[in-house]
This record gives sequence, structure tokens and C-alpha cells, in this order.
Amino acid sequence: QVQLEESGGALVQAGGSLRLSCAASGRIFNINAMGWYRQAPGKSRALVATITSGGTTNTADSVKGRFTISRDNAKNTVYLQMNSLKPEDTGDYYCYAEDSRRGYWGQGTQVTVSS
Repeated sequence: QVQLEESGGALVQAGGSLRLSCAASGRIFNINAMGWYRQAPGKSRALVATITSGGTTNTADSVKGRFTISRDNAKNTVYLQMNSLKPEDTGDYYCYAEDSRRGYWGQGTQVTVSS
């Protein structure tokens, strides 16, 4: 099993920045991709960004140029740097990791962007 613990969610004004962190623990040696998804109020969960163990990234068009995903393999941690935040970025942000067998989800961290 893999456990994921997110941190960094907060209330921030539009135009501000936040950095989310997600630390993986447990059976982490087979983890390949890690990433972030978000669920806005009343909407389904959607991809924000992912990164492989080799550093290949995939970022949603809605956040390109504003959000940057990075990963520290030595610390088994993935980060999401969020700049120029907009009210529509509000939601619960979930960390995701997958190994050769399955995917794993964190509990989520809340981001609220006020206008």
C-alpha cells in the first residue's frame, strides 16, 4: 500500500500563490507517475498535472503557464506551485500516485481563491 499526505491548501486572494506538497510513504519503490487532480464545487474530479519518475509532465490547458508540477524522488514528494491564482481554481486538490498495479489517492487539501 501507498499512503499520500497532502499539505499547503489555504485561502488566498486572486493573483496570489500557493505551493502544495504531497509526500508518499509505504510501498513506494514501484511508484511511477504522481500528480494532482482537483474537484471544484459541484463538478467532477479533473486532472491538473502529472509527472513521471523520469520527469515527464502533463499539465491541463486551464493552468498552463500558471501552475508547475515538480517532484523530488529522493523525498518521495510531489509539489504543485500555483501562481496567478483565479477564483475558478477553487476546489479540493487531491494527490495521486500509481504503481504497476493500481492508483492511490490522498485525502485532499482545500484551496479557496477569493475575488
